[in-house]
Amino acid sequence: MAAQAQIHEIGVFLGGSNFIGDIGPTSYIAPNEPAFGLLYKWNKSPRHSYRFSYTQSEITSSDLDSNEASRNQRGYQFENDLKEVSLGLEFNFFDFNLHESSTKITPYVASGLNYFFGKYTLTNTITDQTVDGRTETRKSIAIPMIVGIKSNITPRLVLALETGARYTLTDNIDGSFNQNFGNINNNDWYVFSGVTLLYTFGNKACYCAE
Repeated sequence: MAAQAQIHEIGVFLGGSNFIGDIGPTSYIAPNEPAFGLLYKWNKSPRHSYRFSYTQSEITSSDLDSNEASRNQRGYQFENDLKEVSLGLEFNFFDFNLHESSTKITPYVASGLNYFFGKYTLTNTITDQTVDGRTETRKSIAIPMIVGIKSNITPRLVLALETGARYTLTDNIDGSFNQNFGNINNNDWYVFSGVTLLYTFGNKACYCAE
């Protein structure tokens, strides 16, 4: 009888970030700032794994980059030094058995719960004046929606390309709520897109006779 041991993955995320909210463009995937993080996965089966990550980026957006004339004329810009920790579940569309040495590739989706924090600065680019510079740390929760594709490029390394939109439970990543502008009925989003490179370790499958 074959008893499948668990296997772990640990590595890095490198990519970019973009913001979707009350300031700047509303493109879904349009990285404009670098992002990096650390990622750990605990593979419970060839189809699913638990994942824990820490990611950080300077989330920025400017009305001058928007296609909307009203935002161009307003001319706001913000920066938020955002950091997040995430705990979630990843599901593979195809079996991704890392106990086998053959090359495998699979699309995947992931979700869970994120806790993030940061400090923002809101600036009027037309007058070149700070509208609101928050010195206290702002905290909130986000729901990640991640899609990607991955492959084991060597027996020990897994390379993946993924993008993940975070729906936040706040409308104040950019300071719009405090300054009372934008759509107060829509919460903010931010997106991380990039690559992950993970090193696998753990016991291989154990085959025991009944």
